Amino acid sequence: MTRSTWWQRVMVVVPRAALGNLVAKLLIVGLGLSITVLVARQGPLVQGAFALFVAVESGLLTLFSGLGLWLARQISRQQAGQPGHASPMLRSVLRAAVGLGLVAAAVLTAVSWWADRMPYAQLWLLALAAPFLLLVPTATGLWLGQGRMWPLNLAQVAAPASVLAGLALAWWFAEGAARHGATVLVVLLVWVTGKSLVAVVTGIYALHDADRRDAAIHAPDPAPGPWWDEWRFVATIGITNVISLLNYRASLFLVEHFHGLKVVGTYSVSVTVAELLWLLSSSVTVSAYSRIGNPDQRIASAMTVQAVRINVLATLAAAPVLLVGAWWGLPLVMGPAYAASLLPLAALLPGVAAYAAASSLSAFYTNHLGKPQLSGMIAGLSLVVSFLLGCVLVPRLGALGAAVASSTGYIVAIVVAYGVFLRQAGLPVKALWRPSLTIGT
Repeated sequence: MTRSTWWQRVMVVVPRAALGNLVAKLLIVGLGLSITVLVARQGPLVQGAFALFVAVESGLLTLFSGLGLWLARQISRQQAGQPGHASPMLRSVLRAAVGLGLVAAAVLTAVSWWADRMPYAQLWLLALAAPFLLLVPTATGLWLGQGRMWPLNLAQVAAPASVLAGLALAWWFAEGAARHGATVLVVLLVWVTGKSLVAVVTGIYALHDADRRDAAIHAPDPAPGPWWDEWRFVATIGITNVISLLNYRASLFLVEHFHGLKVVGTYSVSVTVAELLWLLSSSVTVSAYSRIGNPDQRIASAMTVQAVRINVLATLAAAPVLLVGAWWGLPLVMGPAYAASLLPLAALLPGVAAYAAASSLSAFYTNHLGKPQLSGMIAGLSLVVSFLLGCVLVPRLGALGAAVASSTGYIVAIVVAYGVFLRQAGLPVKALWRPSLTIGT
């Protein structure tokens, strides 16, 4: 295969939308790293509390992420030729998001009332924002299903941008906090306020966009039934994504349990930097999500294989570069205390690079097959391996033990994930690297 032929195939998988999405991801990562640096420089204790608070928030968002993915699946099928209107479905899932957010707020308030240590005692802040936070992952399902990256990217960039601006304003008005270390309360308050404002604006704009586009459709609306008719699908996605999140974040809670918030603070930086490798893989998968969901199995499986190849090769190439840059930059930018994050980072990178294929394989399981439980099975396997191994290694090795355990879980799980994909797609093992596998049109 010539270089020009290979490049043409890459551009099929990474279209202009994916390149735009990659630029947006770079902005998101840059803003996120800026937030991390600002918080981390206040000390590992503040960074540790912030990391755990964000992990709890992520659990809330992922638990109800099935609403947005259900919407994306219905919209992507409309894009493949099934007629229908988006606005009624969008309104239905947004109402559900607000209602479920209110339920979550009650639970978070109770936990905050009962807890007596950081950051769990501050979860009342998350309770205030919960009814709004679910609007973004739900509303963006509209654009994910349509394959329209710019509004989706705008919503994702706006959230960290608003938080970063809020932190800058808060510390400008409270110079004492800037001199003596920002309190956990200030950081968390700015975080939930910025994200809530963006969530409300995103929901309103999505409704306006759906109404405008539906107005151009003159055919009768044979839209599918409301989301609760497929509550098992929605609940399965939510549970699956929570398992996936625990797969990524359970090690933080293990480290906190055995070694305290300060060690969590340095280890969370290792995790954040290692997961930068997933920047390209997530960009490719989001941009290819609609075609991976194509009802034609030949098209869906070929697109998945091509995306997996690019994701894995890119992350394997980037891992050594990332490690060298972090080894030099982390202690310099964040402070000498974060030199402790370097060895755990080195241990995490092999597993994180291998697991880059997971996002594309998960899209195939969920959007094409309609079997999100397969993604949950893979993530659950990784979680079990990493958690059990972590229970042995973390008490003895601390953050390094958590990193080794997580990396091992990723590698074991992705090997199984390849096998599940090949079986479901009816492909031989050699299809993963065979150049002759092309994308149908």
